[in-house]
Amino acid sequence: MSTSLSRKHFLGLAGASLTAAALAACGGPSTDPGGSSAKTLSQDWSKIKPASSISFMSSHPGKSRDTEQKLIEAFQSANPDIKLNLITGGSNYEEVAQKFQTSQAGSEVPDVVVASDVWWFRYAVSGAILPIDDLLKAVKVSSADYKPGLIGDYEYSDQLWAVPYARSTPLFYFNKDHFKAAGVPENPPKTWEEFAEWAPKIKAANASSSGYQNAYQYPAIAGYAGWTLQNVLWGQGGGWSKEWDITADSNQSVAAMQWVQDSIVKNGWAGVSSKNAITDLQAGAVSSTISSSADLAATMRAAKEANMRIGVGFLPGGSASASQVCPTGGSGLVIASKTSPERQLAAAKFVTFMTNAQSTSTLSAATGYLPVAESADISAIVAQTPEFQIVVDQLKVTRTQDFARTFLPGGDQELAKAATRIMNEKADVQATLTELKGTLEAIYNKDVKPKLKA
Repeated sequence: MSTSLSRKHFLGLAGASLTAAALAACGGPSTDPGGSSAKTLSQDWSKIKPASSISFMSSHPGKSRDTEQKLIEAFQSANPDIKLNLITGGSNYEEVAQKFQTSQAGSEVPDVVVASDVWWFRYAVSGAILPIDDLLKAVKVSSADYKPGLIGDYEYSDQLWAVPYARSTPLFYFNKDHFKAAGVPENPPKTWEEFAEWAPKIKAANASSSGYQNAYQYPAIAGYAGWTLQNVLWGQGGGWSKEWDITADSNQSVAAMQWVQDSIVKNGWAGVSSKNAITDLQAGAVSSTISSSADLAATMRAAKEANMRIGVGFLPGGSASASQVCPTGGSGLVIASKTSPERQLAAAKFVTFMTNAQSTSTLSAATGYLPVAESADISAIVAQTPEFQIVVDQLKVTRTQDFARTFLPGGDQELAKAATRIMNEKADVQATLTELKGTLEAIYNKDVKPKLKA
């Protein structure tokens, strides 16, 4: 897979920026910095003194505000000359992106920003953030200190643009008691085909007395349907794209999404959450779902309090592929380009502190996010939450996300629109995916292809 190679085929973008219209294509806020561009001149960081005050804009992923605050206090204790101001940028990554965009029009921007897997690339292309290779060297941190499968996601145009922070994978969560009542194995299915055999039994078992509704609950479509549905597509040999080739309407992709629609409409054992599928599971209303590993700690605590047996497992595979069907996801930390070198150096000290072995272990224990540092000791986390070992083990068989979701401006929103039509509106699958392909190719041809080298 030539993810990093393909990124290197882009024109060097230090100093380049896309227009607001291009970055806002097909929905989502722009990150155009109003004509400013990333700094291209080499900076002698040894002559720079870190600023005395910087800001950090976050959505507190995984309900981590208290944990972030504790880590900030630890950073300030270790760096008493730097004051850190924590800014709540919104309740999700998109709201943070909107506020970061709004800040570009003024003279003050947040120094460090939480950037999701579908936003950091737009920031890099627009010049809103700074490549951080030299900054890492300045604070004596190596990119080799991070897990290769996570730090490599931020390599683009031969530069590094972020460090991994709140990184996650989806997990299969299920109610063991519901599975037991149905007489099916109390373990996650190996494939979706296997689960389809279990599902009618799970839904039927004691449904009237227990009150639970669906054997499986698809995550709310607004909550990253394009992310989780990659699992089903890959298992069937399909996908949203293969590098820059849009494959959303391939025979395999159509078959996979037809299976999804049938599980809801024709077979009736699945539903779509209106808000939060993991909350539906915690309430005992559904029997299984897919949700982020960031929900792991809270889910297991809720299950214990409710005397409920919740199991966790790898994502199921499919008839074409039983492995390498799990995408990585989550967010990294980026440094704004529209600030002073003094603030950028202080920001580098902060982002590397927030992602070092001890800090990432603290965040992982509180949430379920992956430990991003190579040297992180997870033994205490596993002792507290044994299921966390599954998160770490699944990371070894993850797969890089489809370009259509992560690199096409507005692509993720288009995937969600198509999923809504297929899953909630019973639209024709082939026609919907054919239309989706056309939309994604138009985005590529307008906003991406012109930036590619011949």
